[in-house]
Amino acid sequence: MSKKKLSIARLEKGGKRFEVFVDAEKAWAMKNGEKVNIREIIEGEFIYSDAKQGLKASETDLKKFFGTTDPYVIAENIIKKGELLLTAEQRRELIEAKRRQIIEFLSRNTIDPRTNTPIPPKRIELALEEAKVSIDPFKPVEAQVNDILKSLKMILPLKVARAILAVHIPAPYVGKAYGALQKIGKVLRESYATDGSLNVELEVPAGMQSSVIETVSSLTKGQGDVKLLRTEQV
Repeated sequence: MSKKKLSIARLEKGGKRFEVFVDAEKAWAMKNGEKVNIREIIEGEFIYSDAKQGLKASETDLKKFFGTTDPYVIAENIIKKGELLLTAEQRRELIEAKRRQIIEFLSRNTIDPRTNTPIPPKRIELALEEAKVSIDPFKPVEAQVNDILKSLKMILPLKVARAILAVHIPAPYVGKAYGALQKIGKVLRESYATDGSLNVELEVPAGMQSSVIETVSSLTKGQGDVKLLRTEQV
């Protein structure tokens, strides 16, 4: 489990300040309408008037402004209606983490249309820097990809694509290899030869071709075979 990046969520009501320590990413997800269990977001069961000073809000104020003293109900109210406070360092860390997620996503799902081959993560990283792509630390990767692709295409030719692979598994390795292939991609077709070997047509993100080749080689002690049938633009 990754370490929480704690921040403070704050809401002011009637001249009073109410604060709670939260997991920054999960709190932002809730604030933007995603369903997240409040117990996974807040740190501790305390509502503060000043979280940094450790000063707890009085039960009288909680009852007056929220109609309850339940910390989970109040915390959810604070997160949804208040503001999320991030330090400059926290924001930098979140942006860097999201940047790594974007690089991984693009390296798995895109190819160079000139060669139909995967693009190395380092090349994508350099293109992001050159294009000065703005990254939202809280926005899901998939929601940012289209705009990022438009920026990168000025520098690095790439397209989101799927690879359709022909995979051959010798009979002695079919048992363990088949389950592994199902986890890697989508099995489109399968057939068994008279010698018990398995032939599979497998769909995977285009950037995962090398990973499939390595996996098949490992599972079959180098006796399996992987061939690219075609790539399809998504």
